[in-house]
Amino acid sequence: MKIRVLGSGAGGGLPQWNCNCTNCSRARRRLDDVLPRTQSSIAVSDDGVNWILINASPDLLTQLREHPELQPARSIRDTGIVAVMLVDAQIDHVTGLLMMRERTSPLPLYATAPVFDDLSGELPIVPLLGHYCGVQQHDITPGEPFTIAPVTGVRFTAIPVNSNAPPYSARRDMPLPGDNIALLMENVATGARAFYAPGLGEVTPQVRDAMYASQLVIVDGTFWSENEMIAHGLSGKRASEMGHLAQCGHDGKPGMVQWLDALPGSTRKVFIHINNTNPILDPHSAEYAVIRARGIEVARDGMHFQV
Repeated sequence: MKIRVLGSGAGGGLPQWNCNCTNCSRARRRLDDVLPRTQSSIAVSDDGVNWILINASPDLLTQLREHPELQPARSIRDTGIVAVMLVDAQIDHVTGLLMMRERTSPLPLYATAPVFDDLSGELPIVPLLGHYCGVQQHDITPGEPFTIAPVTGVRFTAIPVNSNAPPYSARRDMPLPGDNIALLMENVATGARAFYAPGLGEVTPQVRDAMYASQLVIVDGTFWSENEMIAHGLSGKRASEMGHLAQCGHDGKPGMVQWLDALPGSTRKVFIHINNTNPILDPHSAEYAVIRARGIEVARDGMHFQV
């Protein structure tokens, strides 16, 4: 099972177009080692030719240009992307679908019922694509394993996670099960597993068990602290109110670092969907030193794994 990180940043990427925080300023000027990042998305394959795109970032065209293996060029119009899967209906995970309208056949799209509801109503991407390439809708039922042809060497299981519905959704602050999912991805031939959750507000027993069962854990790294956006003067909301579990704990509760620290030493642990304000983006920061001392990596665009 091959996994490519197409984008590792949170909404807005790094640098965000209108942001002059320290990280954005340094990434914009290419200073030190603060690397630019596009908005989060990964691609999964069993053969390196056919790929399932997981989340369609607004930066999709840039990401595809940087990963020529997703464009095998077998014909005048071609793509290695055989299907798209969505873990939520957030803007930074779905608006890249509009860039796929030039397909010459309907787009196989996998998502839960609440996500399809948002993308057919408040943000009508699915009916819009119906006027161009068309969409083959495939409902994901959490807890039911499935494969996607021709990438049948990878088995997926959706796990409902506690986060939030998008700000545009009628269910904002009242999410339903299925508004947000994580993915447990299994190499059918070997049984090896990877866990992927770019948005995660709480480590429930089901999420904890999935992480313990995985050799690779790629998980929500949006914010370092609960009050990060407030401290920067960029928002009045805490990380948890935005649907994210911060990396350092607060009010006596463990943060994502503590949860990852409890995993077996052989587990590869990676933060993804990293907000531009997060100090771990600076490899010279004290916060970066904390996670590296615990064997936790910071995802970067172009990173790849084999599980």
